[in-house]
Amino acid sequence: MKSPAKKILVVDIGGTHLKIQRSDSKELIKLPSGPKMTAAQAAAAIKKITSGWEFDAVAIGFPGPVKNNRPVREPHNLGDGWVKFDFKKAFSKPVRMINDAAMQALGGHRGGRSLFLGLGTGLGSAMVMEETVLPLELAHLPYRKNRSYEEYLGTAGLKKMGKKKWQHHVGIVVELLKDALLADYVVLGGGNARLLETLPANVELGKNANAIRGGILLWKRP
Repeated sequence: MKSPAKKILVVDIGGTHLKIQRSDSKELIKLPSGPKMTAAQAAAAIKKITSGWEFDAVAIGFPGPVKNNRPVREPHNLGDGWVKFDFKKAFSKPVRMINDAAMQALGGHRGGRSLFLGLGTGLGSAMVMEETVLPLELAHLPYRKNRSYEEYLGTAGLKKMGKKKWQHHVGIVVELLKDALLADYVVLGGGNARLLETLPANVELGKNANAIRGGILLWKRP
């Protein structure tokens, strides 16, 4: 007889919202985050909203590089205190943390070599090659006029250039990175992806549920 599946609490940390969902529920809860939210504040808010919930483990998508279940550096779009914060102690549960773009990439992968680009407050990026998830840090690489990919494709670039020019640069960068990384297809996620009116060939919009699915899959993998 099979043992019951683990109930996973999935937390997707973004620059404007925290998204929270349990693996056995369809209810998605959003909490505001922002540039002043520290790790301790985030953990307290999550614990408050999930008080009384039953879950066995936690999967966290973090907007920055992650190593050994911990952020490597403080995030650009949130407050401080993330690198040294102990989420396992805070939740009193096993925790697996991964880059947020990698978690979404895992959830939206359907075989082959897929490239995920998250068009949100910043620019998230990750690849999945068959069973291997590879977080990328492309956002702050130079693109044009001494400005980075994120400065063009993130929310600040959208506001500065306007929707039409922003869409133009999204198209250029998607094709550029797709060809450079030999991706079979590109999945676009993040809150601003829905603003795109046309999509190049072999480019698709990710589903909102991909991040949650990726967090669940994170606990089904070795």
